[in-house]
Amino acid sequence: MNYNSNPRRKKEAAPLEAAFNELLKAYRLEDKFKEKQLISFWGEIVGKTISDRTTAVFIRDKKLFVKLSSGPVKKELMLNRSKVLLLIEDQVGKGVVEDLICL
Repeated sequence: MNYNSNPRRKKEAAPLEAAFNELLKAYRLEDKFKEKQLISFWGEIVGKTISDRTTAVFIRDKKLFVKLSSGPVKKELMLNRSKVLLLIEDQVGKGVVEDLICL
């Protein structure tokens, strides 16, 4: 007698990354995970100079808010907004943030 406690369970082993992505999709946490990933990668995306002068980074309504302690760095970041948004898309994927706002 074959006993199968979970008939929907897959029989083949899945790679960890694929299983993790399926779990995120099942619980509808993909967007939140990508947002947290973006915040943790902020220093790698923009480099040491901007990262050192960043005091806060958060996302609200698909807008990335960055609080900076330096006026000239804030101006440079605003002038290169489209480039930074492209770097973000390359790092974490498209659709995570639509706009960059410097505070």
